[in-house]
Amino acid sequence: MSKLKLLFGFHAVTARLRHDASSIEEIYYDPSRRDRRMTDFLKAVETFKNAPGVKIKVIQADGKRLDGMAGTSRHQGVVAQAQEVSLALNLDELLDGISGDPLLLVLDGVTDPHNLGACLRVADGAGAHAVIAPKDRAVGLNATVAKVASGAAETVPYIMVTNLARTLRELKDRGIWVVGTSDDAPADIYGTKLTGPMAIVMGAEGEGMRRLVGETCDERMRIPMAGGCESLNVSVASAVCLYEAVRQRSAAAKGGR
Repeated sequence: MSKLKLLFGFHAVTARLRHDASSIEEIYYDPSRRDRRMTDFLKAVETFKNAPGVKIKVIQADGKRLDGMAGTSRHQGVVAQAQEVSLALNLDELLDGISGDPLLLVLDGVTDPHNLGACLRVADGAGAHAVIAPKDRAVGLNATVAKVASGAAETVPYIMVTNLARTLRELKDRGIWVVGTSDDAPADIYGTKLTGPMAIVMGAEGEGMRRLVGETCDERMRIPMAGGCESLNVSVASAVCLYEAVRQRSAAAKGGR
């Protein structure tokens, strides 16, 4: 039997309902919350409950019990127990299933679940095919990540690898251009070509990419900073880089830069 995963918050639970309602076993909700959002959510749950193969138990629970289950009070009155759902078994499976040029976000040293959740949300919005991270010095998918990701943890594969530098070399062997980000890079993101098969590597705030990871990159680029701040939050920096890649790809598809 698959391991159960905890989800909480309207976005995370609704995203799982839409992605794979049959994987949800129980949904707990606070009956004292009677606003429009909760009403609409419960109506949606009833709709999914009637689908073939779906067996969801809907259980009332007070706020104190939900706090204990979620480990936080920021559950919005909704907590679910669901089976783990694998979006991609491994990197090779992922790459073999991509049609067109891959766009990957690689995170080196992101240990904060809020940052990871925000990065997954950014990757989903930009249409990135996956987020890749090392198993060491990284946070795994947990309930806080899913909550912050607002559903993106259910749609964007998060692949953790044993050796990040080796994985980057494997990507390069498959024709994927690996671009790292660094404050002292010679070129900025607007002068760097981000079309074609691409993996963008983001380092942790303050520390940046590890030396071996940086040396493995084909190219490095920086985000120009005009103010007094030296760097951006990793999720914000990921958004800037990914959406510049999206802009360039869209322009190239139309025949321009």
